[in-house]
Amino acid sequence: MLTDAHCHPFDLAAVCGESENERRRLGILCAASAARLREFEYAGELAVKAQVEKAPPVLPCYAIHPQLCALWKKDRIDAAIETRDGLALLAELAASGRLAAIGETGFDLFNRGFRETEKEQDAIFAAHLELALRHDLPLLLHVRRAMHKIFSQTNALKKCRSIIFHSWPGTAGEGEALLKRGINVFFSFGTPIMLNHREAMRCCALFPAGRLLSETDAPYQPLREKPFSRWADLPLVVETMATLRRQAGTECSAAPALEKTIETNFRLAFGVGTP
Repeated sequence: MLTDAHCHPFDLAAVCGESENERRRLGILCAASAARLREFEYAGELAVKAQVEKAPPVLPCYAIHPQLCALWKKDRIDAAIETRDGLALLAELAASGRLAAIGETGFDLFNRGFRETEKEQDAIFAAHLELALRHDLPLLLHVRRAMHKIFSQTNALKKCRSIIFHSWPGTAGEGEALLKRGINVFFSFGTPIMLNHREAMRCCALFPAGRLLSETDAPYQPLREKPFSRWADLPLVVETMATLRRQAGTECSAAPALEKTIETNFRLAFGVGTP
């Protein structure tokens, strides 16, 4: 079964009305990230329908995205109120057992606007981490130019059920260091490995097969000359992952075997049993 460790079904549906039909046709088990209540409710509706209709499951996830602090500031929205309400919703969802993971959370220091909200990001991540530990939930991470922030948290991250890096942003050495520190970490790869992102390609080729995940980040990581990423990209992502591993001479270099291994990894990372 194909698995998508990170996607945005609410946003994808806005640009591709047939997206859910495409997901079901391809048989994709996915983790659906949300940063707003309406996004989470949509994922929840998909999850219920999929269960009733015996379609591939949708796993709803929720967190305050690290970019939101800067966007609130830009739009002159009261960040304190938004943070309070968002964390209250997250705590309620986590306590009710409706969450598959807390995410996407993390740190984004990509540009000046994001860097100006670093303290706010620190506080929100600390709250996310505390809830993940309290409710034994995976953490799905968004990290841009902020791997040093992750390494400063390794003692706490070791206690988490699992750590899932969306669109792995680090180096091969950083990934190996996280594993050596005893963190139950999984590295997800998407269309960037098809867009000549050299370090991501190298990491995908060399990391242990038992730590790999696949994703689309749909609709936000389009292939060249495409308006958005979509479910149909996922088989191409897995084929590219297998090709990179075959070229490097590492295990799971055939697409069918790799797809099966990634599904096993997905189920371990998110705590999903076999059907």
